[in-house]
This record gives sequence, C-alpha cells and structure tokens, in this order.
Amino acid sequence: SVLIGRMSYLQIIESEKYKTLAEDNRISLKLLSPLRGRILDRKGRPMAINKKNYRAMFLPAKLTSRDSVYSEIAKILGLDKQELSRLKRRVLRSSRFSPVVLKENLTWRQVASIEARAIELPGVLVEVGESRYYPDGKISGQIVGYVSSVSDKDNVKGPLKRLPGFKVGRAGVEKVYDAALRGKEGARQIEVNAFGQEIRELNRKVGDPGNEVWLTVDKELQRFTTNRLNSQSASAVVIDVHTGEVLALVSTPGFDPNVFSRGLSHEEWKKITSDPMFPLHNKAISGQYAPGSAFKMIVALAALKNKIISPRTKIYCNGEFELGEKLFYCWKKDGHGTMDLHNAISQSCDCYFYDVALKTGIDRIGAIARDLGLGQLLDFELPGEKKGLIPTKIWKTKQGKVWHPGETLQAGIGQGFVLATPLQLAVMTARLVNGGKAVVPQITKTVRPSVDSNQLNTVKEAPIISSLNETHLELIVKAMGAVTNSPSGTAYKTRSRLPGFSFGGKTGTVQVRRISEEERETGVLKNTELEWHERDHAIFVGFTPLIQPRYAVSVIVEHGGSGSAIAAPVARDILFEVKRRYIKRNMVAID
Repeated sequence: SVLIGRMSYLQIIESEKYKTLAEDNRISLKLLSPLRGRILDRKGRPMAINKKNYRAMFLPAKLTSRDSVYSEIAKILGLDKQELSRLKRRVLRSSRFSPVVLKENLTWRQVASIEARAIELPGVLVEVGESRYYPDGKISGQIVGYVSSVSDKDNVKGPLKRLPGFKVGRAGVEKVYDAALRGKEGARQIEVNAFGQEIRELNRKVGDPGNEVWLTVDKELQRFTTNRLNSQSASAVVIDVHTGEVLALVSTPGFDPNVFSRGLSHEEWKKITSDPMFPLHNKAISGQYAPGSAFKMIVALAALKNKIISPRTKIYCNGEFELGEKLFYCWKKDGHGTMDLHNAISQSCDCYFYDVALKTGIDRIGAIARDLGLGQLLDFELPGEKKGLIPTKIWKTKQGKVWHPGETLQAGIGQGFVLATPLQLAVMTARLVNGGKAVVPQITKTVRPSVDSNQLNTVKEAPIISSLNETHLELIVKAMGAVTNSPSGTAYKTRSRLPGFSFGGKTGTVQVRRISEEERETGVLKNTELEWHERDHAIFVGFTPLIQPRYAVSVIVEHGGSGSAIAAPVARDILFEVKRRYIKRNMVAID
C-alpha cells in the first residue's frame, strides 16, 4: 500500500515536475558565437569584416588512440612541437564533450586530407565558421588592431569564452570597442543521450550581430600615405583642422592583423618582436620625439603674448649664441644676419629663438605648448597614447635637479627635454591655423547597429583657446606659408608647382647625438656617412590651403636626415592627395 501510494503520488501529483526534469536531461542548450560587427571607414568601405573559413575541430569524447591521432593531425596541419604541446594542454583542460579548435583557416588540401582520413582520425572533424578578415592588411593594422582567442586572463564573463572560434579584440579599434563589436550570442537546442552525446538538433536561434564602428579615416588616403612613407621607420597624421577628425594615421613599417587572427607560430612572433623598426609600436600616437624647429612657433607665440618681442623686433645672428662660457650654434654656420620674427620662422634661425626663449622663460613657453595640445594626453580613442613632455622648472625640481638657462635655449629650438608625438604635432598645427580653436582628435564617427540607417554623429564646435591672440596666429600662419613659398624659406625647394594647390608648414631636423667641438672644427659628418641610428630625425608639419586652411599633417621620418629634404616632400604629396580628394578648385571643402 505504501509503495502503491508513493508511486501514485509521484506519477500523478508530481508528474509535471519530473516530466520537466526528464526533459531537461534530454535537451541541452548550446550557445552560438555571435557575428562580430564590421569596422568601416568614413565612406562605409570595410576595414574589418567576417569571412567564412574551414576549421579543424576535435571532440575528446570520440578519441580512441590519442598518440596516433595527434601525430597524424600534426602532419596534416603542419604543427610544430610547441604548437602540438599547446594543443594537448587545451584538450586536457576541456570537457570531454566540448569541441576544441585545432586550427582555423584551413587550406582546401588540409580539408581534403582530414575528410579522406576520417576513419583514421576519430573525433576530428571539419567545421565551417567565421573568422576576422582585414582587407587592407598592413595598411590599417595599427588602427583596427586584431583579435585572438580568449585566454584565462581576459575579462570575459559567462560561457561565451568557451565557445569554439570566439575571439576578443587585442589592439586598436578591435580592443577599444570589443564589447560593442561582439554582438549577442545565439543558441541551439539539441537532444542528447544519458552520456551527454549529441543526437540531433531540435531548434536554432541565430544571435544578433555586433555593432558597426564607423571611423573618420579614409582608407584610400591611409593607403596612399603608407605607400608614400615607403616602409621607412616613420609616421604621419592627417587631421581636419576644424573638426579634429583624423583622416589618416600611419605608422610604418606596420603589421598584418590577419596573421594574428589566424594564429601566429612561435617563429612568426619572434620575427615580428625582434624587428628593429618595431612594427607593433604605433609611432603615430606613442612615439615621442623632440619636435625640433616645429616648436619655434610656440616660442614665438609665448614671446608675443608676454610682450617680450613684437613682429618688428630684430635680432642679429652670426651663427652662434653665447651663454656664459658656452656657445650654442645656429644650423647655418655663418649665421642669418639680422632677423625679424617672420624671417626667423621661415628661415628657421636658431640664434633668434635662443635669444627669445631665454628672455621669455621655460614656464611661459610651456603654458602655450600645453594650450596647443603638447605635454598631455589628448584622450584619443586608440590605446597606447603617450603624453610627451613639456618641461618646467617645477618638473625639473621634482627630479631633484635645478633648471639651467642653457636648457631653456635647447627647449627654444624644440630639443633638450621637449618631447611630442606625431598626433600632438598634427593637433598643434591644426590649432595654430584654425584660428585658435581647441580641436580634439577623434578617429570614431559612430558606433551603431548594422541595421540602423541613422546619420552619423555630428561634430561639436571646438572652443577658442583664450590664451591665443588672433593677430599673433595670423603672423605665425603667414610665416609658415613663407617656409614653402618664399625663396629664402627652408622648404622652398619642396614648394608646390601644381596650379590650384598651395601649402605651408615648418621644417624640423632633430639631432639624436651630440656634435663635438672637434667635429665642428673639422667638419660635421653628413647623415649618409653615419650609422642609421645616429642620423637626424626628419620632421615637417604642414597645412593646406594657404587661405582658410582646412587640413593639417605631421610627418616624422626616424633617422631620415633633413626635415626639408626628406619629410617636407612626403607631407607635400600627402596634402596634395587630400586636396585632390576633399577640396574643390575654388578651395571649398567637401566630403
């Protein structure tokens, strides 16, 4: 009676409860990796997309003879000892019924080999999945970044990190907007047996794709700029002086993000990390360089603001400047003669700016430099941005040392302790030529669902920098125009001879080694006679058009030599390409 009563209770009264439990044991829910959102340039052209690929999967539960399977699969997939060892560790850590990715982006020959040996390879199967693909390769690697498989250190919550083929952003835009790009996972309902083995699929729900990220970059301008730098250790930034939108941000040599997406071998990683030109290092935002003569406009503005000089103030240059018992030299051995502000900028007279910097003082110079975007982080979206250095007396005191007047002279020509990134130099130029508006660089237009057809985000008007005087800025811009268009200008040989195109700018040549007195007497060695790492850095900052400037550029070629001979021609060609793409003949900007 007790047994009959208990059975009746379970089968009649509790029937729904146990039916549900039994159904849960029979049906299993498995997540599906969401489709990662695309990354697009300013015109909607793809810079990162998803591409179908064949990948080899391994189900440990079906494995019979491990050693023989491992040996065969290593031969087919071309795995070395280290890769095979990592594979074995992944298999040991995974569940018996959780598939493990052996290798992605298989060739058709590898797919055919696995399928032909299916009997000899129990537990090994080929699956069609999605992998990240970067159409531009090295052209945009520093911007878009790359993705790779999830590790235990990643902050990925929930079961997503165990899904085969699921990857997270590791650098660039992929890292910054990783959460938005991931999307929402899907699920499939499958019937399993008592051992958890899959019998059949009952239902499938595809997840939501990730958001699309639209960038301000023009990928074709990015390609042109990269090719123009010609694999030198160099960087260039092109910016809209009114909106702060970055049209190109290049660091060469670059890296191909596709190799990270498919997975690097130990030898490939060693080759990249041992490259003396540091392809993984984004020089455009994290390379810190002495700006050289490109800093002289800041010294001039600080002196004008504090009424140390006027535009008509004249200073004589005989090729050297004496401070105590020490001599500081002008780049022109015999000197420039009598200089006013306009000519001192256009001809880049060092002695003029030694004198002006000493009278103005490092703290006043530093204040203007920070107003123009130097010595601070600009809150740029890409990771790895450096803030450079604008020295002050207080900064030197914190180092436990005293500031010396000679250090002010060095800072007056953009050397010594002064450091800036190519991005900062582009922003500095933009703020100089746009009337003193505090534009902030940005590389993202909008992040939105792929099905959303709303217009892109609008850019807010930048505020005016109160410390800058409009008349003073006009003087500086005019002098920068003379650099490339006056016969005495340092970049006159690089001037534009194309009708309807003109540009202005400032050259900079930065010493990376000390020149001894003996060398000065016997003759300084030419850059081409020195070892590469001892040659000067070549710098140029520029803008176009001369009237109502719209676009600015900064170019730095590491150990390239003269700024006028090396960096200026590169900047000229980049600005002409910008003009060709974005400015009509009547010089009205369009997009």
